[in-house]
Amino acid sequence: MNIWDENKLIIFIAFVVPGFIAIKTYELLAPSRYTESSKQLIDAVSYSCLNYAILLWPIFLVENSSVSQNYPDLYILFWSFVLFIAPIFWVFAWRFLRLWSFVQSLIPHPIQKPWDFVFGQRRCYWIIVTLKDGQKVAGKFGPNSFASSAPSEEQIYLEEEWLLNEEGGFERQAEQSAGVIILSSEIRSVEFYNSGDDEDE
Repeated sequence: MNIWDENKLIIFIAFVVPGFIAIKTYELLAPSRYTESSKQLIDAVSYSCLNYAILLWPIFLVENSSVSQNYPDLYILFWSFVLFIAPIFWVFAWRFLRLWSFVQSLIPHPIQKPWDFVFGQRRCYWIIVTLKDGQKVAGKFGPNSFASSAPSEEQIYLEEEWLLNEEGGFERQAEQSAGVIILSSEIRSVEFYNSGDDEDE
């Protein structure tokens, strides 16, 4: 079987590529467990068909007009939109709807873990991490800090490590500290305190 046969290639592009683009775009916006691309084939075909169903009317109008003969460039541009741009647009629209409180009362939130929800907002915080042995690690989560996202294991990099006083407050930055990385396997809890940096922005 020649997979590069023109008819097979057209069918592949038409019924797999749009859905595959939608799946990968959604995975970027709402991280989840990794799934092999080969196992997403049925989903890709289904999403491609849904894409055509939504755009059925404009597709019908274009295909039953003389656009392909009189305006070939416009015809190619239209189908490029249908195949590659529209699937991305539907994903952004669907995610936008899922973030509405009313929609969330009907279906689960698109972000699966509180870790991704909090750090995905990209805000600045003062953070106190309590480890399983009771030790506390404090620091600033700022613009140069980083937190992993699903499906990767939760890890956090604080760009500034701070020492706590006897009352548990932030006393001063650790000398010569370039930050600290904390692994999720050692974390018992994470406390967040507003840094005030967001208000300045």
